[in-house]
Amino acid sequence: MADANFSAATLPAHPTSSHPMATPGYGKRSAPGQLRRTHHDFAHLPPREGAIAGYIDRLPDGADISVKTLAKELPYGQCALRTALNRLQEAGHLRRGREHARGSDSVRWITRTWWTRTARDDDWWTAFTRGDVPEERPGAPEPTTPEAAATAPEPAEPARRGPTLRRAYVLLAALGRTAPALSLSHADCLRLAPHAAEWFTRGATEADLQHALTAGLPSPVHSPAGLVHNRLTTKLPPEPVPRPALRVLECATCGSPGRAESLPGGTCARCRGDVPAGSGRPDPLSPAVVRSHAAKIRAATARTPARSHA
Repeated sequence: MADANFSAATLPAHPTSSHPMATPGYGKRSAPGQLRRTHHDFAHLPPREGAIAGYIDRLPDGADISVKTLAKELPYGQCALRTALNRLQEAGHLRRGREHARGSDSVRWITRTWWTRTARDDDWWTAFTRGDVPEERPGAPEPTTPEAAATAPEPAEPARRGPTLRRAYVLLAALGRTAPALSLSHADCLRLAPHAAEWFTRGATEADLQHALTAGLPSPVHSPAGLVHNRLTTKLPPEPVPRPALRVLECATCGSPGRAESLPGGTCARCRGDVPAGSGRPDPLSPAVVRSHAAKIRAATARTPARSHA
């Protein structure tokens, strides 16, 4: 019971950099469309849940927010944390589930833990699993304090404005090696890099962009920067058609997968007590029972004499 008496004052105002990260591809994943952080985001929650929510909200994406890891970082036991996370799920801040690996032709599904400081209702989570909620483009991380936001410098050089813009600048600067007639100055590369970066955001590769800029050049090229700008804008590929995300949520109590509309508050009907015990489909077999049955089948197969094919 002592765990329930901890308040937000006992937790660090900001998580330390030592908080463990999950295996790449797992851990906390921020849901899109969240409101800006304020001091009252979790005022509707009990003190313990509000303290834990504030801590998780300030963790970066990819942080390990499993019960065992949080128990090592926070002054709460695993039982208290498990209860608190379930309540955060009921409040609409958290959902657990699986998502199909994008860009993969395999049947690989990845375990996900989605987090949002802006509480969402069941209808929003249902739309999210269908892919009807627009995804946000990755950008600069949001400043964690008003002071940081006020003093954050405005990036000017490509190296400070993200990998996509830097990638575009490097390609433009190297054009003269492939096509000497398209040698560009530093100022030209800075001005044209945003146009080239848009090609990458639309799925083009370096080879696609280089071919579009260098194929069929006139002779002579009177204005290399003008020609490159014209080709970057007139040959820009269309925006890719977004593919709906394949997601499925899991019950917070038993972990059974299900459609979002069948998991109000993140809990299935059986765990809510809406389905009488013994009705519906039987409970899944435990891994130990499955292994026992498999061993019996292998043993029976090994004792069966081979048939003669003579």
